Amino acid sequence: MSIPVGHYQYDRIDRDFLQARIAEFEGQVQRRLDGMLSEDEFKPLRLMNGLYLQLHAYMLRVAIPYGILDSRQLRKLGEIARRYDRDYGHFTTRQNIQFNWIRLEDTPAILRELAEVDMHAIQTSGNCIRNVTADEYAGAAADELVDPRVHAEILRQWSTLHPEFTFLPRKFKIAISGSPNDRVAARFHDIGILARPGEDGAPVFRIFVGGGLGRTPVIGEELFDSVREEHILATLEAILRVYNAHGRRDNIYKARIKILVQAIGVEAYREAVEAELAQMDLERYRLTPEAVAAIRSRFAVPLLEAPADADAVLAQQRREDPLFDRWVRSNTHVHRDPGHIIATISLKPAGGIPGDATSAQIARLADLADAYSFGEIRITHLQNVVLGHVRKDRLRDLWLGLSEVGLAEANIGLIGDIVACPGLDYCALANARSIPIAQKLGARFADTALQAEIGALRINISGCINACGHHHAGHIGLLGVDKRGEEFFQLTVGGRAENGAAIGTILGAALPEDETVDAIARLVDCYLGRRESGETFLDTLTRLGHEPFREAAYETV
Repeated sequence: MSIPVGHYQYDRIDRDFLQARIAEFEGQVQRRLDGMLSEDEFKPLRLMNGLYLQLHAYMLRVAIPYGILDSRQLRKLGEIARRYDRDYGHFTTRQNIQFNWIRLEDTPAILRELAEVDMHAIQTSGNCIRNVTADEYAGAAADELVDPRVHAEILRQWSTLHPEFTFLPRKFKIAISGSPNDRVAARFHDIGILARPGEDGAPVFRIFVGGGLGRTPVIGEELFDSVREEHILATLEAILRVYNAHGRRDNIYKARIKILVQAIGVEAYREAVEAELAQMDLERYRLTPEAVAAIRSRFAVPLLEAPADADAVLAQQRREDPLFDRWVRSNTHVHRDPGHIIATISLKPAGGIPGDATSAQIARLADLADAYSFGEIRITHLQNVVLGHVRKDRLRDLWLGLSEVGLAEANIGLIGDIVACPGLDYCALANARSIPIAQKLGARFADTALQAEIGALRINISGCINACGHHHAGHIGLLGVDKRGEEFFQLTVGGRAENGAAIGTILGAALPEDETVDAIARLVDCYLGRRESGETFLDTLTRLGHEPFREAAYETV
């Protein structure tokens, strides 16, 4: 069997493991259907298999390890959306996909279909190590120092059904990148890892610990600067052991590692990890060059060949077509190979639902990946899709193909590139609906020329304090709150997840939905009217402070 480009290839052990897990869960599902298990008894079993019970139906969250899948897998996800859901899937901020209208009795069949293409839903929920996320441009970006996919796969194998970390105090999230430009929000994770070459050329890892959003947003602190590759698994094992031993289990709101790090301080946490390492058998955990090479061999490298005039062809096409040129400016990134380019496909059409894709769109994306990017697809933590290796002279053909299915929106990194959780339309925890206000904002700023004029400005929306829409990290953030049974939204400004991570500041009192949309329009007008040449929204906010924006947002309240 050929190895899909950019994708770890399963072997017989992997596949036998999945079949055993499915058989086990099928028995648990049947016992629930037969009434032998109560919902309370069934809950921890279903959560370990990615199955939630939401407001109206079961939701199945499928893992896309470090955000990479191939066209056969994407087609299967489209088939599942068509056969078992309501014809769409929702891509999430953890590089997964969710199906929101699943029947309990169908879940074993769905899991078997996923296993046919080496996919699963294991550890996409529960108090365990969740799906490890990675840079969506891994292995392709010109600015990359270390390709993080190999180590992401090593972490996936290490963390899956880890016997000591199956029932942690709370869920645990890890992100890894190998670029100096943080595209994984490393400092907002329980563990954030940034890889770079060491003095001898071998990778070393900078590790942040104790970051997170939710009820208590915290920027992670540096625990270690230069962990050697051979010791990365031992170090992570020690970090998790300290958390597992000392994390709060008596209070769900204080159970995350960020609370423990805050309580004892990062220095004390570092000392505890070093003490744990000192008594561990480090040889047992040593990651050898041979082990790394074995994992790397299970990833295929694309043969990047392009005609000598590929760049010139693209330049000419951009001059001839202003709409295409605008899409290239917002939706592409520099590739390490001069004849290729990275294309980001927006799942944020004007007035649409962020992160949603129909089964037809999913199938079309699989076809386009085959035609233009070696059959490889990446899912971003910002709810978009990436084709990582597109020949420059074929980029316009890709864009035309995307246009046919409504996926050619030129808004990546702009105000239309809204991040939002499903909110109260689906989630039992939410206080407000995220989807309608995202649609209204998308429609309000639909004009692509206006979006380009505004420039880099990200809106993040969460339906509740759990912050699944990462509102704390949005340049403009919206938090859904309940005021005497009515849905309101609290505004924050100044958050950022990339380099220079920052938590947004609350501007003032929460507003009703329509007033919130108008307030954001006034924030944008304030920025456009007072920015200096070359300033982004965050630049102007930093220079002027919050008061002018607060006055603009609430001028009619």
